[in-house]
Amino acid sequence: MQVTIKLFAALRWKLFEEEVREYPEGTTVAQLAADLGIPAPEIGIRLVNGRHCPFEQVLQDGDTVFLMPPIGGG
Repeated sequence: MQVTIKLFAALRWKLFEEEVREYPEGTTVAQLAADLGIPAPEIGIRLVNGRHCPFEQVLQDGDTVFLMPPIGGG
């Protein structure tokens, strides 16, 4: 299945801004992040098709995954 991945801020600087990749059916957001070499603590916000999701979310063909680092400030 094809999944579009969009990375933001520090994650995009390390890897890429946007890319379409092939994954087997049943792949989760956690497995996608591991495939990219991004540890879970480095992901603060994760969305699938614009909606917040858990790491255990199973991806579907044509999904768009947005990964953002934790946001801090004060």
